[in-house]
Amino acid sequence: MTRRYDVKPILLSGHAGDQLRYRGATEEEVTETIRTGPWEAAEQGRMEAKKDFSFDRVWNKKTYATKRVRPIFVEEQEGIVVVTVYVYYY
Repeated sequence: MTRRYDVKPILLSGHAGDQLRYRGATEEEVTETIRTGPWEAAEQGRMEAKKDFSFDRVWNKKTYATKRVRPIFVEEQEGIVVVTVYVYYY
């Protein structure tokens, strides 16, 4: 069974695109998180998904094993619009 969010395009707002660079996530990670992670309600009528990725690298002068990508998005007629992206390292 195909879920509606498996086929809708995922679009990044300008802010979300900028945040990818500053927070260390990739567009591919955001897409994978939305397509494969469970959706949960977020603030202001938005949705969020979370996914952990193996990292085992240095971020801001410290080594982390895991990176969690957490996009905040809305589902609209033309696609899934990512409003911002949070990234956590641990």
